[in-house]
Amino acid sequence: MEFLKRLEEYRSLEKSLAWEGTFQDYLAIVKEKPYVTQLAHARIYNMIKDAGIEETERGKVYKFFSKEIFGLDRTLEKLVEEYFHPAARRLDVRKRILLLMGPVSGGKSTLVAMLKQGLERYSRTENGAIYGIKGCPMHEEPLHLIPKELREEFQKEYGVYIEGELCPSCRLRLETEYEGKIEKVLVERVFLSEDNRVGIGTFTPSDPKSQDIADLTGSIDFSTIAEYGSESDPRAYRFDGELNISNRGLMEFQEMLKCDEKFLWNLLSLSQEGNFKAGRFALIYADEMIIAHTNENEYRSFISNKKNEALQSRIIVMKIPYNLRVSDEVKIYEKLIKQSDLSNVHIAPHALRVASIFSVLSRLKESKKQGMDIVKKMKLYDGEDVEGFKQKDLKELQNEAVDEGMSGVDPRYVINRLSSALIRTNTQCINPLDVLRALKDGLDQHPSITQEERERLLNFISIARKEYDEMAKKEVQKAFVYSFEESAKTLFNNYLDNVEAFCNGVKIKDPITDEELDPDEKLMRSIEEQIGISENAKKAFREEILIRLSIYARKNKKFNYNSHERLREAIEKKLFADLKDVVKITTSSKTPDAEQLKRINEVSARLIAEHGYCPICANELLKYVGSLLSR
Repeated sequence: MEFLKRLEEYRSLEKSLAWEGTFQDYLAIVKEKPYVTQLAHARIYNMIKDAGIEETERGKVYKFFSKEIFGLDRTLEKLVEEYFHPAARRLDVRKRILLLMGPVSGGKSTLVAMLKQGLERYSRTENGAIYGIKGCPMHEEPLHLIPKELREEFQKEYGVYIEGELCPSCRLRLETEYEGKIEKVLVERVFLSEDNRVGIGTFTPSDPKSQDIADLTGSIDFSTIAEYGSESDPRAYRFDGELNISNRGLMEFQEMLKCDEKFLWNLLSLSQEGNFKAGRFALIYADEMIIAHTNENEYRSFISNKKNEALQSRIIVMKIPYNLRVSDEVKIYEKLIKQSDLSNVHIAPHALRVASIFSVLSRLKESKKQGMDIVKKMKLYDGEDVEGFKQKDLKELQNEAVDEGMSGVDPRYVINRLSSALIRTNTQCINPLDVLRALKDGLDQHPSITQEERERLLNFISIARKEYDEMAKKEVQKAFVYSFEESAKTLFNNYLDNVEAFCNGVKIKDPITDEELDPDEKLMRSIEEQIGISENAKKAFREEILIRLSIYARKNKKFNYNSHERLREAIEKKLFADLKDVVKITTSSKTPDAEQLKRINEVSARLIAEHGYCPICANELLKYVGSLLSR
C-alpha cells in the first residue's frame, strides 16, 4: 500500500510540473525567469554546476559525476572548464562536436549516459525548466516566433539574446493556424526524455547499404503526399530524425568514426552554423550538443584520411583515460559488482584492492625520475607519500607521462575474472588469492596478447601478491593487539618524550618513582631502525620530528602518530616486530593448545567484527599469514 501511495504522489508531481499557456503568458515567465531561454550547452553546464563543485588539493571535483565515475577528476575538470563552460558562454567551442576518445571500458559511455539522465532530471527542476511551441516536432524555443527586425528591441527590454529560426512546420502553422498572431501561439513546458524522443537522441551506425539518412534528418511521409501535393510542404514531412528530436538537448553519436561518410556530411553545417539540411526545405536550425565516442585506433585512422579534414576541424577531442588511482579503481569494481550477479557474494577485504593494484600498474608508465619505481608511483598517485617524494611532486610526474592511462587492463576484464573465480571455487566468499589466481588464469586463456605483454602482466600480478602479503600480515598483527591504536599511541608518546629530552639535553622523570633518567636510547633506536635511520642520521631525524611537533603546536593542531608518515611506519613495524613471534607460533601451529586456540578464536572474531571478514576468509587469512611467517 505504501508503494501505491508513492505512485499517486508521483502522478500528482508530474501533473503539477505541467504547464500550458499562450506566447503572451510565456513572455511573462521569461521576464521573471530569463534562464528558461538558455541554450542547450548552457543548460548542460548549469546542470553540472548546480550539482555542486568541491575544491580539493588535486583540483575541482564535480559532484554531478562523482557517484558513477571515479578517478577521472582531472579529465572531468578539463572537460567542464575547456568545453562546457566556454560553450555555455556562447563561445565558438559550442559549435564543435565533442569526441570522447579512450580505451574500452574507460567510462566514455557512462559519462554520456550520465549527461542524458541528468538532463532528463534537470528539465523537471525549476532551474532546468524548458518551454517549447506546442505541437512542434522539434519542441522549439517559442522566442523564435519573434521577427528578426524586433529581436534587438526585445533584447534591450528583456535582456535575452535570441538565436535561431522557426522550423518549417512551425512557420507554416503560424500562418495557417494562428494567422500570424504570435502572441496567441500555444506554448507548453517540455520534459526531456530519451524514451519519448524529446530533446535526447542517439544515433548508432549500422550497415551503410541499408541505413537511411532519414534516421538523422527525418523523411517524407508518402501517405500524405497526395493530400498536400508537394514534398516541400512541411505537413508531408516527418521531422523525426535524431537531429530533429535532439533539439534543445543532446545527441549521442555512437561510434561516429565507424559511420559512412554521407552521414557525417550533415554534421559539417550543424557543427559550424548550427543548422542542417533536410528534405526540400531551407536549412533547419538546431540547438543541441553533439557528443560522440571512439577508440584511439579508429581516431588515428580517421585523422590520417585527408578527405576528413573539414570534419576534423569541427571536432574537439577529449581523451578519457583509465583511472590511475587504486582506491578509485576499488570503487569502480564495487559499482560493477552491485550491478552484477556477484552482489550476494562476500568479497573478502583487500580482494578488490589487489585486483586494482594489478589493473593500475598495467596502465602506468615508468618514470625517468631517479628513485621513482612503478610501485612508488602507484602509491603516490593514490595519495600516499613515499620515500623521497611528496604529493607536491605529483603534477611533475603526471606531466612527464604523456597519454598515461590510455592502455592497460580494463575493468570489465577484472569483473569477468571475479565471476570466473566465483564459479570455480563454488563458494560464497572470494579472497585476494582467488582473485590473483583468476587474473593469472585469464591471461593464459587470452589469445590476443603477446608473450611479452603476458610476461609484463604476470609481473604485475606478482607485485600485487607482494603488496597483499604485507597487507595480510599487518591485518593479522593488528587483530592480535586488542587495541592496536592505543598501543601505537603509547609507544609514540614514549618516543616523543625521549626525543624531546634528547634534543633539549635534559633528563626524563620516571612517572612512578620520580627518578630522573637519561633518554632511553635503546627504545628510540629500536623504532628508528625499523625505517633504516642510521646512527649518523638519528640526530637529524629526531630534530625533524621536534620541528614538526612545534609547527603543529603553533597552529593549535594535534600531533599524533599519523601526522608523520615515516614515524607512523616505524611505530607500526616496531609493534609488529615485537608481536611477530607470538603471531607466528599461534597461526602456524598445526595442533594449537588450548591457549593458542583461544587466541585464534579471539583474533578471528575481531577480524569478523571489526575488519569486514566472514568466518571463511578470516580462517583462510590466519592460515595464510601463518605460512608467510614460517617461511
